[in-house]
Amino acid sequence: MPEAPPKAVVLLSGGLDSATVAAIARSEGFEVYALSVDYGQRHRFELESAARVAAAAGVAEHRTVRVDLGQIGGSALTAQIDVPQDRSDDAIADGIPVTYVPARNTVMLSVALGWAEVLGAADLWVGVNAVDYSGYPDCRPEYIQAFERLANLATKAGVEAAAGSPGAQPIRVHAPLIRLTKAEIIRRGVELGVDYGLTHTCYSPTDGGLACGRCDACRLRLKGFAEAGLADPVGYAG
Repeated sequence: MPEAPPKAVVLLSGGLDSATVAAIARSEGFEVYALSVDYGQRHRFELESAARVAAAAGVAEHRTVRVDLGQIGGSALTAQIDVPQDRSDDAIADGIPVTYVPARNTVMLSVALGWAEVLGAADLWVGVNAVDYSGYPDCRPEYIQAFERLANLATKAGVEAAAGSPGAQPIRVHAPLIRLTKAEIIRRGVELGVDYGLTHTCYSPTDGGLACGRCDACRLRLKGFAEAGLADPVGYAG
């Protein structure tokens, strides 16, 4: 009887990066359990996209967990703060913008870690990127390394692996996009058959779900497709 593939929990926002990560995890032989988080984000169309991406990717299971960070606010994505638009590349790369959501990746990875323990999975996958990104502190390699250390200290699975218990495996956090440009991410996804027309990236979509084309997320996405020599398959307002 063939050995069952290892299970992995993949954080799936419905955006370009997480769709690519899900495809990479599957290509490396993992059985993907996709986790989306409804954290009170204003751009809720991404959750609908996450469901479409999960279905297209053939994941073993897709769950959406609600953790309402809108109750604490502090971000243009969770509170009544204007989303920046039409910023230059230099401005996007300078400092931490108001679209940073306090503790978002820590909360999401913690929920993913809990589900991984329940599933008996030792691998978490996340689409953070430290090249073409908006200065978020929880997208850096040192953050991912620190969370992996925390995961192995804070869980039954990690403690048993450290003690050498039979069959126990340490928790691993995979961030395969962390040193790639957006264009490189897109090219990799295309190689793996990702349908980027199913994804949603915009922080300030229209009521009908069309991307604004002007927020930082849209500008980075459009730049990535242009540099990859490809047309972005999603619709934009105007």
